[in-house]
Amino acid sequence: MKNKIQLSIILAGLMAIGLNSCQKGDLLDNPNAASTNSLVPPTLILSRITSELYNGGGVLDGVAGNQSEGPWDQVMRWNQFFVSNYSYYWGANSYAWSNSATMFSVLKYVELMESQAVKLYGANNVYSALGKFFRAYQFVWYTQRVGDIPMSQAGNPQTYPTPKYDSQHDVYKACLALLDTANTMMAALVTPATSGTKVDPNGDVFGMTYLQWQKVINTYKLRVLISLSKRATDNPDLNIPTQFANIVNNPSRYPIMTGNNDNMVYKYLASPSKNNYPLFPNYTPYVNYSDMCGTLMNLLTSNQDPRTFIYASPAPALVQGGTSYKSFAAYVGADITLPQATLLANSNAGEYSYNNYLRYYASSSTSPNVNGSTCEPYIVIGYPEMCFNIAEAANLGWIPGMSGAVPYLNGINASLAWYGLADGVQVTVGMPLLVGNNFTNVEGPVTIDVSTFLAQPGVVYQGDNANGLSQILQQKYVAFWQNSGWEAFYNWRRTGVPTFQQNGPGIETPNQMIPIRWLYPNDEAVSNTANYQAALTSQYGGTDDVNKPMWLIK
Repeated sequence: MKNKIQLSIILAGLMAIGLNSCQKGDLLDNPNAASTNSLVPPTLILSRITSELYNGGGVLDGVAGNQSEGPWDQVMRWNQFFVSNYSYYWGANSYAWSNSATMFSVLKYVELMESQAVKLYGANNVYSALGKFFRAYQFVWYTQRVGDIPMSQAGNPQTYPTPKYDSQHDVYKACLALLDTANTMMAALVTPATSGTKVDPNGDVFGMTYLQWQKVINTYKLRVLISLSKRATDNPDLNIPTQFANIVNNPSRYPIMTGNNDNMVYKYLASPSKNNYPLFPNYTPYVNYSDMCGTLMNLLTSNQDPRTFIYASPAPALVQGGTSYKSFAAYVGADITLPQATLLANSNAGEYSYNNYLRYYASSSTSPNVNGSTCEPYIVIGYPEMCFNIAEAANLGWIPGMSGAVPYLNGINASLAWYGLADGVQVTVGMPLLVGNNFTNVEGPVTIDVSTFLAQPGVVYQGDNANGLSQILQQKYVAFWQNSGWEAFYNWRRTGVPTFQQNGPGIETPNQMIPIRWLYPNDEAVSNTANYQAALTSQYGGTDDVNKPMWLIK
């Protein structure tokens, strides 16, 4: 908090420079205003940037179209992990999107950080290296939402008040180059003396070392490359399969994550704290107003997946009717396409599983399992996803001589390990039944059986073919539970796996189908009209339509 206050004062001072230059007469100088030669410690700016990566970047814009991307936010409903049955407390399930936000505000901070770092440390410094990564991250974040965007002329409003739009192809090509440059710069900075040293204990909210940051850059590049799978064969200048294989086959040049310890995570503090887990304690009374979504629950229970007992609690009506809380048959997800009134009635009747109250809501005094205020950290970019991305690339033939089988199994095991699941581990199961003003009803322990899960026909890898690819994508989706922002949705949009629930009134769109993009920000239509109209004409026939596919997913 201290860093953010200092940053606000310093940035306000920099903004005041322009005001001071216009003053007349004998007004006293503002003692808090920074001069043009003032140095802003890069650590303060880095703190703001890394915080926004957790928040979802566009939070700074403060405009319609942005949602925080942390656990249990709206994006996780759109990922179809859980369902709101009562809008007052949990909002709507509606996919009625409109205008997107941008991450250009983050770009401003990146440019300021880079300029200050060069003044202090010279051209090749860790802040400039990370700046290349942040630039790529924010441009990819925005282009995934709308299509073509300003990039080459972005960030310089004095020179380019109405920046041109770069094609999505060119945006991705430039971002891949930025990531390669970031890796090269980090490689020069990672030495035996620095590899295990934290880059910036005060400015980096993720608390990563020099080597871990280099791994994040290359792991993220794998994410970007696999997101381009539909364009892998018709854009030879991008060299998508080759770039992917080069990273995987050359770990000395392109180090990537090797385990969950390398995950880029946002950690929560124990309660009482301003940085405790998002559900604790404010949402503790409202667990029964949200239910697990059938899209996720059907995948879990059909494969006897032990993560069922981590993510969910059993449906009360089924347990009260005699179904064992240990049985996967007791865990049922809701249909997100139903009207909320119907969802609420069914939930009140005990037909659906709730989110795991003991893990995510309960305090340490009432939870025999995990303290709801200090639940698992939030993964922004993680090792399990990386394993599945490598498995998908191998399945597609991008990595000669490699099968998807081993990285696929590595991804599953990494996800299970993230929740502490292994053969013989016991997890306490409970249902959030309201008694008086408190939720209670602990059923008892479940002994985890990973071996049986891995032996399920739907889990045993079926080979480097379409069936095997579907398995990879399904398991990647399950591993995205309450983490990684929009990645679950983007993977579904790109591949159709898993099958999302749609075509019902709960979607609340004119055709009851899920949109596949956002509208451009209103500011673009008003302030950059000519370039905005040209972008619509070249991509979408002149209409800003949420149902028309962008180049990335055609």
